[in-house]
Amino acid sequence: MILQETNILSERELKKLKEHQYSSTCSSLLDPLMQKFWNWFVTFVPLWVAPNLITIVGLAINIVTSLVLVWYCPTATEVAPWWTTFSCALGLFIYQTLDAIDGKQARRTKTASPLGELFDHGCDSLSTVFVSVASCCAVRLGMYPGWMLFQCLCASTLFYCAHWQTYVSGTLTFGTIDVTEGQIVVMLVMLTSSFESFFNLDIWSSSVFLDLSPVNLYMTVGLLIGGFHLSRTIPACLSGSGSGKNGSTVAG
Repeated sequence: MILQETNILSERELKKLKEHQYSSTCSSLLDPLMQKFWNWFVTFVPLWVAPNLITIVGLAINIVTSLVLVWYCPTATEVAPWWTTFSCALGLFIYQTLDAIDGKQARRTKTASPLGELFDHGCDSLSTVFVSVASCCAVRLGMYPGWMLFQCLCASTLFYCAHWQTYVSGTLTFGTIDVTEGQIVVMLVMLTSSFESFFNLDIWSSSVFLDLSPVNLYMTVGLLIGGFHLSRTIPACLSGSGSGKNGSTVAG
């Protein structure tokens, strides 16, 4: 009853919402290559398939495969069955593909809208949480609780800051090493864990370079990349040079 009688958004906010246009820039290393695959793949999707359906199917697959891994690795210290990490890698690849083509499908069917963009990015935010936890399980990061907490918080922080910068500038910016590269790294991590479990090896805790184990290298590289991204996005968010009125945000 309250929702029927009260306007959630003001007239000004509704006007700004109608004027919203999706804008992005990308300098990703792998995106140009993957775009060729995604542009080819979307041609197989019937025009009657709703873009939001593509988004939610990809998210559901990603969540289910991640939860199966968590079920077999509840403390992130166990060696999970090989097929759980393999299915996570496959599920993330499917999610990445469907997430990349939902916008293309929206443009093909002329159904692109700000609501669709919100739904897409809302699903991305959920996926970030599950992928972070699943990757922790894959490398048995539960043996390092502090690093496990850091990885989960870092992934969510990077996602939040990227969209905070978008809110300020009006443009979603993808860097040289960004989402596509990160997802592919996680897939490779999952496949490595699957290989380790299948052949009963000990890859992640073995010393490979200067007495550092692969899991230490994995955490170090993640820390460096995360720090690099935050050093660029946070100043941009606080610069006061937004695309809105008088340098405000897009809502200004």
